[in-house]
Amino acid sequence: MQKLVIHGGHRLQGEISISGAKNAALPLLCASLLTADTLTLQNIPHLRDVTTMRALLEQTGVRILANEPGTAELSAASITNPTASYDMVKTMRAAILVLGPLLARTGQAYISLPGGCAIGMRPVDQHIKGLQAMGAEISIEQGYIRAQASRLTGTRIVMDLVTVTGTENLMMAATLASGTTILENAAREPEVTDLADCLIRMGAKIEGAGSDIIVIHGVDRLHGCSHTVMPDRIETGTFLTAAAACGGDLTLTRTHADTLDVVLGKLTEAGASIETGESWIRLRMQQRPQPVSLRTAPYPAFPTDMQAQFMAMNCIADGTAVITETIFENRFMHVQELKRLNADIQVEGNTAIVRGIPRLDGASVMATDLRASACLIIAGLVAQGETIVDRIYHLDRGYEHIERKLTQAGAQITRTN
Repeated sequence: MQKLVIHGGHRLQGEISISGAKNAALPLLCASLLTADTLTLQNIPHLRDVTTMRALLEQTGVRILANEPGTAELSAASITNPTASYDMVKTMRAAILVLGPLLARTGQAYISLPGGCAIGMRPVDQHIKGLQAMGAEISIEQGYIRAQASRLTGTRIVMDLVTVTGTENLMMAATLASGTTILENAAREPEVTDLADCLIRMGAKIEGAGSDIIVIHGVDRLHGCSHTVMPDRIETGTFLTAAAACGGDLTLTRTHADTLDVVLGKLTEAGASIETGESWIRLRMQQRPQPVSLRTAPYPAFPTDMQAQFMAMNCIADGTAVITETIFENRFMHVQELKRLNADIQVEGNTAIVRGIPRLDGASVMATDLRASACLIIAGLVAQGETIVDRIYHLDRGYEHIERKLTQAGAQITRTN
């Protein structure tokens, strides 16, 4: 099993290029199921979840041609097996995103209930209820979702809670439905908008993406197109938070500041100086961070995927911060590992009180999920001595070459078996 070995105490300086967004690439790959034509995607990150999704699509009959890194041509001219097996789905919850496209295109789907990080319940009932409202017959059989529909019918769907994958699944399904579908209480994340932009290029009629009401007018067929995956805003936020914690002068390229307004505001509150351009962000930090209290909520509020990274920064802040997690009930599992580094954190329900101390001490820690992995790396970068992060297979699901990128910015971090 691979580990990361970190020698902390070094400032981050230089330039890092941001990869394509995992949470945008996965639904975009699934969009290939909606057309018999070729969908060409660029800026696809090289991640374990992307590799898993590509293998899953190939099992359904999608032909994938990758002539150069980061680019793929996907052709679903013949879908021979509208199935997602448990072995393929158990490590990645985003596999549920094939449900809507398969059902809309072929009239049937047989999908294992998903797995993924153990950070909370994250039920798929909103996906199922929405498809049922569109006329699908759905049953749960031995851990699988069996869905059938001759053709989905547009309707008004009010989601009980904001769900990104639920919004994406229903939006994709509705593009080929008969009539108009209205999604209310829809997710507003930039990744949803990126998917909508691609679907519109494919011939879909979608209005309101990026707001909480999305209107989709169904069409008979979609065609192929070329689309570039948006930059990863969580990878961007992770590197910026690392630079704010470690100090230094870091510039991130091939990224968009306008998807990170709240995160950039909180980093400014921590004492960082931030400049932005059309495709770059520069952060300079000259002093110990100020404590930053936050409350996670759906976009455009503070993202739950950045909560753990900010907790690591707050561990060495000059004061006390209060962090409230409202999205996932199990997303404080990194707290116990941070305490191994001598962090002063007290958890009360869904709130963590973080009292900053001048320094953390290096130790061996274990990653429990994807964003906790990034949190522990940031903690190791600021800790005195050596920190070893175990179980980094979570990390490879969502960060492309993170140790290589940090090394080129001056960190001392190596991967070892």
